[in-house]
Amino acid sequence: MWAGPLGGRGGPSGGVEFVNLAVSGAQTREVLAEQTPVGLALGPDLVSVVIGVNDTLRCTFDIHAVATRLDEVYGAFTRQGAVLLTACLPDPGATLGLPGALARPLARRQRAVNAVVHALSARYGAVHLHAAEGAWLSERAMWSADRLHPGERGHRQLAVRFHALLAGTGLADGPAPSPEPGFPAPTRAASLWWLATAGTGWVARRCTDLLPQLLGLAADEMRHRARGTSARLDLRASAAVSAALAALSGAERADAV
Repeated sequence: MWAGPLGGRGGPSGGVEFVNLAVSGAQTREVLAEQTPVGLALGPDLVSVVIGVNDTLRCTFDIHAVATRLDEVYGAFTRQGAVLLTACLPDPGATLGLPGALARPLARRQRAVNAVVHALSARYGAVHLHAAEGAWLSERAMWSADRLHPGERGHRQLAVRFHALLAGTGLADGPAPSPEPGFPAPTRAASLWWLATAGTGWVARRCTDLLPQLLGLAADEMRHRARGTSARLDLRASAAVSAALAALSGAERADAV
C-alpha cells in the first residue's frame, strides 16, 4: 500500500507511527461506519481517505450517498485537527480494458465521485492528489494482475507524489520514498494463477452484483449513442453531483443557524 512507504520515509524527523485500517473491497459506507470510529480514537495528526472506486462497482451506487458519507468522514477528522489526504482515482473501466459501452457508464460514475472528492477536499483543506491523471495510468508495470489495483510500483508512484505535495506544504521533512519496488514483480505465470483462483471469485461476485445493472447501463448507452443524445447522460450525471453537493451545503447552513 502507498501509505506504508510514505509513512516510513517522509514523516517528521522524530519518526511516525503508521496504522493501516484499509480493507480490500471497502466502500464509503464501511469507511464511515467501521474505519472512521477506529481512526478517530487513534487521534491521528495525518489521515488518508482514498476511497470511491468500489462504490462505482456496485449496483447500489448512489452519488448522493457517497457525497454524504465522505462529507461526514472528512469533517470528523478535520474537526479533530487531523491533516486530511485525499485523491481522485482512475476510471476502473479504462484500467480493466472494458469495451466502450461498458466502460463509459463506469467512467461517468468515477468522474462523479472525483468531482465530489475535489469539492469536499477544497472545503476541508485537504492535501489532494490528482491520481486520475498522468502517463503512469497506461503503464502495465504499475498495476497488479487484476488491472484494478496498483501493484507495488504503482503504490510507490502514489507515495512519491503524495510526498511531493506534503513537502510542498511543509508537512514532510524526510527523504522521498523510493519509486523502485522492494520485491520482484510477479511473474506472468503467478499473475495468471491468481486470476484463475482468487480472481475468479472476484469476477463471480461482480457478476452477481454489478454485471446485470452494467449491461442495462450499456444498453442505455448504446441507445443514446445511436440517437446522438449521449450528452444527456453526462448532463444527468453532472446534475446529480451538483444536487448532492448543494444538499450538503444546505445542511451545513441549517446546522449553522
